[in-house]
Amino acid sequence: MRVTTLFGITLSLAISIGGVAVPVTQGVQLRDGIVYFVEPPKLVKATTTYKDVNVWGGTYYFTINVPQNAGESLQKVTITQKEGAENIRYNLNDTRAFVGTSDASGGLRLRKESRLTLGPVTAERETRTVNVNFDPPVTPGQTVTIALRPVSNPSFSGVYLLGVTAFPVGEKSHGQFLGFGRFQFYSNTNSWWFP
Repeated sequence: MRVTTLFGITLSLAISIGGVAVPVTQGVQLRDGIVYFVEPPKLVKATTTYKDVNVWGGTYYFTINVPQNAGESLQKVTITQKEGAENIRYNLNDTRAFVGTSDASGGLRLRKESRLTLGPVTAERETRTVNVNFDPPVTPGQTVTIALRPVSNPSFSGVYLLGVTAFPVGEKSHGQFLGFGRFQFYSNTNSWWFP
């Protein structure tokens, strides 16, 4: 059996738009219908606006680059807490996504029109996973930032690892693990409690 038959063929075409040839790359699709990225997205960075425990009003930013030759658009991102002393809860209705990156302080300085439309944003309590769906999907060649709002930062200090996985468009799509967002939360030294 030939490898191309088993794994599918990455098809590169050229279409003409206004007299300019633009390459089009399709993702890899296996015989069973599972779709893969040709070149997976990359987790550029993960930042938080506040690093103290118990802080309200913070935002966790996850910046993802979808390469030009990804082959498929980005349909969904999952963010799964893999490590940390406490389960982080989120205000899912406040989840936002933008084209662009966050600045050095973690905030976004973008125009209104750079905001992306999201589909359902859901949480799976058992697996500590948040699912962020893009509607429409993010096309290749863009860098996007997801702004996830916790109810509050954790009560316990320490390292919290949040795994980021990207899924291409397709009914049966293969998730590509992009890496961990690593957040270090510190106990507030200005505590109101006195021994």
